[in-house]
Amino acid sequence: MESTNPPVLQLSHISKTYTNIMANDNISLKLNRGHIHALLGENGAGKSTLVKIIYGLVKPDNGKMIFNEKNYAPENPQAARLAGVGMVFQHFSLFDSLTVAQNILLGLDKAYSYDSLVDQIVQMSKNYGLALNPKMTVGDLSAGERQRIEIVRCLLQNPKLLIMDEPTSVLTPTEIEQLFNTLKQLSLQGTSILYISHKLEEVRRLCNDGTILRDGKVIKNFLPSETTSSEIAELMVGKKIKPTVKQNSHSKEKILDIKNLSVKSQTPFGTNLKNISLEINQGEILGIGGVAGSGQDELLLVLTGETKVEKNTILYKGMDIGHLNPQERRELGLLTAPEERLGHAAAPEMSLIENCLITAKKEKNLVERGWIKFGKTAQFANDIMKTFDVRADNSANLAKTLSGGNLQKFLIGRELSQNPEAIVVNQPTWGVDASAAQFIRQALLDLVSRGTAAIIISQDLDEILEISDRFTALVNGSISTPKVTSKLTVSEIGLMLSTHSTN
Repeated sequence: MESTNPPVLQLSHISKTYTNIMANDNISLKLNRGHIHALLGENGAGKSTLVKIIYGLVKPDNGKMIFNEKNYAPENPQAARLAGVGMVFQHFSLFDSLTVAQNILLGLDKAYSYDSLVDQIVQMSKNYGLALNPKMTVGDLSAGERQRIEIVRCLLQNPKLLIMDEPTSVLTPTEIEQLFNTLKQLSLQGTSILYISHKLEEVRRLCNDGTILRDGKVIKNFLPSETTSSEIAELMVGKKIKPTVKQNSHSKEKILDIKNLSVKSQTPFGTNLKNISLEINQGEILGIGGVAGSGQDELLLVLTGETKVEKNTILYKGMDIGHLNPQERRELGLLTAPEERLGHAAAPEMSLIENCLITAKKEKNLVERGWIKFGKTAQFANDIMKTFDVRADNSANLAKTLSGGNLQKFLIGRELSQNPEAIVVNQPTWGVDASAAQFIRQALLDLVSRGTAAIIISQDLDEILEISDRFTALVNGSISTPKVTSKLTVSEIGLMLSTHSTN
């Protein structure tokens, strides 16, 4: 039901064009005071551009904004914050070596004495159920606690509108419930919240109103509580989304064997791996869950070959590979797709074509007698873009110019298209829309049905339940005994993941 009070924010005919791409096309919407309003759309729909305009990071080409019944056109984020707009980004902006209070102090526009700030953090934590110790070092905190820092930093500036970008992507079920309680409390006190998420059931539970964008335009305003997740997803992409279909593989030979693996983290605030033993068979998906900072990055570095390990701790088809580097492992058929897109999975300053070449030159025969087959490499990149619906002008685009979701689709497509014998993927659908996530999951299932062994590291419990055959929890660098996923519930998995790293 629409509020009779003036909206806290009203956008009228907002448009923004980048070169030949119209990111926002004549967008108009209202955010009611004290409401939690969902902003939804597939990757490239225009959500990021719109919230950047509201937060003062981007200037619109056309249109008008009214905030708190006044004309609103922030020159920069500081002006937006002073006007009463706060934003919690998907990627946290925190220094691991500093304390909670020091991190918050660095992000405030208003001057505080340190002792006064500590007192206010404690009080704010109590008022909103955001348990934080101001004197704790950030590197020792869980993802949920880090997010609380960002929220408290916003709340200390008394925002009338709080923008949340994918706020539950790295949280456990318990932390999600705590966050929802906080957001509901804020809305009851009159704070409006603009909520961006790809988790549609969460949107239905939490949000009062919603707006769906597609191709930069408003497609529909809707009531989340009265619209099913499938209806929302179909509105986002303009077509029906097929459910994933799981097929059994006939091959069940052991392909990867990890034995008593213990590794010290290469970073001061990382997590040491402790006595990990796992077996992965051809034709199966092993799902590994864990809150952020539980050792996922360290485990991936070991499996890629970026971290060397003791003899006979990692066997691939019976061969000791602990001493082999990433390229040597790829040539054997063991591929990996890390979570960090730019700088780890892709070279930001290289084109999509070049990013195909550096990882698939042998697997796809892209180099002959020292000469690069540019035509064949470009065709490989174009095929990935077409198959995985990667939105970009062409394959000559630099990796850094793609949106996060589109780059994720390209990188996953690049690895799956090489038909590996085994693959390790960290966060396969992180930051992608419902349709793309379903496509990636089905592509993984299809690959495994042909005999590939897959390890999927994910913080999306619904994803793990949907595609994995067995599940294990990574907690503080230790692994639990794998269990058949079909016999587990989300609450049981959540309980297995409830302890976070304290290294």
